[in-house]
Amino acid sequence: MSVAMAEGRLRDAAWLQRQETQAIFALLDGEGGLTRAVGGVVRDTLLDRHRDNPDIDFATVLLPAEVMMRAEVAGIAAYPTGIEHGTITLRLNDLVAEVTTLRRDVETDGRHAQVVFGTDWSEDAQRRDFTLNALYAQPDGALFDPLDGLGDCLAGKVRFIGDPARRIAEDGLRVFRFFRFSASHGGESFDPEGMAACAAAVGRLDHLSGERVGAEMTRMLSLPHIAATLRAMRGIGLEPIDDETLAMLKAYERQSPKPQFHGRLALLLGRQPPESIQRRWRLANADIDAALYRFNAYLSVAIDVAAVIAGWGEAGKLAVSEQVYGIDPPKFPIGGRDLMAIGMVPGPDLGNVLERLEQHWVESGFTLDRSALLELAKA
Repeated sequence: MSVAMAEGRLRDAAWLQRQETQAIFALLDGEGGLTRAVGGVVRDTLLDRHRDNPDIDFATVLLPAEVMMRAEVAGIAAYPTGIEHGTITLRLNDLVAEVTTLRRDVETDGRHAQVVFGTDWSEDAQRRDFTLNALYAQPDGALFDPLDGLGDCLAGKVRFIGDPARRIAEDGLRVFRFFRFSASHGGESFDPEGMAACAAAVGRLDHLSGERVGAEMTRMLSLPHIAATLRAMRGIGLEPIDDETLAMLKAYERQSPKPQFHGRLALLLGRQPPESIQRRWRLANADIDAALYRFNAYLSVAIDVAAVIAGWGEAGKLAVSEQVYGIDPPKFPIGGRDLMAIGMVPGPDLGNVLERLEQHWVESGFTLDRSALLELAKA
């Protein structure tokens, strides 16, 4: 794809044409080159990956205080969500956008960076993680590509900017992001230099919070294809996933047209104690419970598939089954008879109400009890 074709996609993008987007560009003098859209929304537009109501990030030479002042004058809500790193969140109607002042790191411990603000767009690009994320768009759709990242973006190459080891030293979470982006945008192919740097860094990631790692893993487990990625992560010692689980995850991807986060999590829980995953990823208890509740009944099928793939005998299947079924999922506290007892008539409508109540119960983190669910049914 030529630059002209890429810019055509940007010009036609619904998010760029939105009145709210253009209003923020005008607020921050995008026409004068002071502000550009950056990152995921630009990257995925160039790849023709449609997203409903995408997050929009802006980079600007304006200082955070100037962004706040301009927003206040224009009557646009502004929140200093990350002001120490130059980030202001703007809300205009239903558009929420992050605006971050150009910056460079002057000191980092792998988690937190001390930054200084600047006006050098190339320097701002060089401090980002991967070349495909250092793409900028101007208000008219013109592409700004200071690191020649367009080729990598279109080719599905996930490459660190500059020295991979240095990028990882700045933020160890980039090891997990390397694998997530390789799964989401790289076709589960792994840049050799990036892979080597990640492998070298594995023993130096203990400082990362479980919440940050869990956020990356949650997004990864929601992608269409990740089995090869998880195998690569296991190969460098990043995630302790055994061969049987990897086989089940691969079988799940073949069997399911749209693999789900909770489905994969259930398969992982079948081979790892919940507390082990919680310790590493700090997932919400509701996610653990939802995975066990929604998918525990189907694990026997996954075990049979994995047994065929991995060549287990009956003893192996029994050992896995004992571990899986030793985990008790929560039990839905009402049934059809309860609804009939409050006057509902048996039939499709009753089933639909029961299904909706079950969904409310799962979304509540299984906190709604029998009385609360019956009150919802009456309403």
